[in-house]
Amino acid sequence: MSELSAKEKWGKQGVSFLIETLGGFLVAVAIDCFAINASFPLTGFSGVALIINRLFGLQIGATILLLNIPLAFLCYKLLGKGFFLRSVRSMIVSSFCIDYVGPLLPAYSGDRMLAALCTGVIMGIGYALIYMQNSSTGGADFVVMAVKAVRPHIPLGQIIFLSDFIIVLTGGALMQDMDGIIYGMIVSFIFSVVIDKVMYGANAGKLTLIVTSDGEKISQTIEDTCHRGSTLLKAAGGYSKEDKQVVMCACSDKQMYQVQQAVKAADPASFMVVLESNEVHGEGFKYLQIGD
Repeated sequence: MSELSAKEKWGKQGVSFLIETLGGFLVAVAIDCFAINASFPLTGFSGVALIINRLFGLQIGATILLLNIPLAFLCYKLLGKGFFLRSVRSMIVSSFCIDYVGPLLPAYSGDRMLAALCTGVIMGIGYALIYMQNSSTGGADFVVMAVKAVRPHIPLGQIIFLSDFIIVLTGGALMQDMDGIIYGMIVSFIFSVVIDKVMYGANAGKLTLIVTSDGEKISQTIEDTCHRGSTLLKAAGGYSKEDKQVVMCACSDKQMYQVQQAVKAADPASFMVVLESNEVHGEGFKYLQIGD
């Protein structure tokens, strides 16, 4: 039994390593095939390494690795041993791909906007694959997590935006390219959106809360409309004190439109709130959404 558990453990680690390697390869493709040729000032330590590469001609991957070494040891206690070791592994793989694999591929030399779109999308997918293995490529990730650990009251988004903005602005200023700053921010925005979509999009959907006097009728209407289950919650009007029911239902974007129309027809006096749901877990949800 213990031997089987060990095999499973090594199997999972092997799959995780392959996914991290794929993520590192995609990051290398984004940097070597699109970002370098288009002279984009990127965010994070990749952006810092690009600046150093422009100034001194040092290899980008090696520079990223060298910048990470002192920072990684400084943040070791804050990040934990497991996360630290996985991140070191990802740093080495991604740096190797950037310096030795990416340059073997053809570089895109067309429109800068298309290059920015490709850089943001491909890099976003690559980093998302790495993050999904509970790992990182170090750099700004270490800085952000360390600052958050020391100053937990500061919103994470503010820390990330500030660090990204400073690096992109510095890179654009050194390259004397104002358009590059704009493209760099476009890359940063697309990059963050793609990461969210890859990591959470598979289970994303809509959540509706419907306040009604006839919860069973609304629940049956939803079932008949899109074969989606719902949950009935007891409630009371804040002003009228009348007994109400709240029907809670999670479904896909397409189904939510159908639910809205059906509920309006079934109970025009109902009150409906529709919310975005980054993740929805539970039997049947993903299957039904894919089948839409």
